[in-house]
Amino acid sequence: MRRAADKVNTETDLDELKARLTAYMDQKGLRSTAQRRLVTETFFEAPGHLSIEELLEVVRKQDPKVGYATVYRTLKLLTDSGLAQERHFGDGVSRYEVAHLDEHHDHLICVRCGRIEEFENDEVEAMQDRIAAAHGFVLERHRHELYGVCHSCHRDRG
Repeated sequence: MRRAADKVNTETDLDELKARLTAYMDQKGLRSTAQRRLVTETFFEAPGHLSIEELLEVVRKQDPKVGYATVYRTLKLLTDSGLAQERHFGDGVSRYEVAHLDEHHDHLICVRCGRIEEFENDEVEAMQDRIAAAHGFVLERHRHELYGVCHSCHRDRG
């Protein structure tokens, strides 16, 4: 299983994601444009959880002509194709992260500064499976988000 910290950091990962996107676009009869490719590659290579505005800012450093609508539509395409996941962490901002088929992680979210930290814990995963089974459920997916105060904000408070 791919670990949460292992973002798209190899050429093989990037090639795999591009191939999956190309297959999806071919299936849907969609065409690839230079701006769409730029947004896609920038997103695949960016760490963390990006809002549309944050991704637009990074993309515009390479091509100032890329518009908000292009970034929005490209992220929708990536989400629809299963290559991105849209996340909502309680602050009204949609954020996106690369979705790998063989990866799962959960999130710690600071309610003060908005920091988002990914974590994995096999014990938590096993417990969720046991709880679901005890209630007659077979889990297909889940989202585990813990909200609190990060170390930095807690330290700065006192």
